[in-house]
Amino acid sequence: MELQGTVKKLFDAQTFASGFQKREMVILTQEQYPQPINIEFLSDKISLLDNLKEGENVKVGINIRGREWVSPQGETKYFNSITGWRVEKVSDNASEPTQAAHSQSASSVSNENPFAGDDDDDLPF
Repeated sequence: MELQGTVKKLFDAQTFASGFQKREMVILTQEQYPQPINIEFLSDKISLLDNLKEGENVKVGINIRGREWVSPQGETKYFNSITGWRVEKVSDNASEPTQAAHSQSASSVSNENPFAGDDDDDLPF
């Protein structure tokens, strides 16, 4: 899947006791009701965020992951996370809709009936 939007926030990389690393970014989607979406980049993918700046337009390749957790009281809860694996900068004008140019062949369309001169009517009824 892909998400496209503007980089709203870039966080510093986090390293945990186990050696696991992650870095998060928030993008603001470009739709009628923009949404701030938090995306995690794990281990070797954290370097993908090194050349980004807040305010840049990006397209991010993502995976949605889910997991189950059982509390000490025995209650089961479910969590989702969005993990990024690719980031592509998008030029500012690429997000604007473009209009197709009118071709000259479209203006030379004929309204004549192509079958008007065909007198050979061999239909059986």
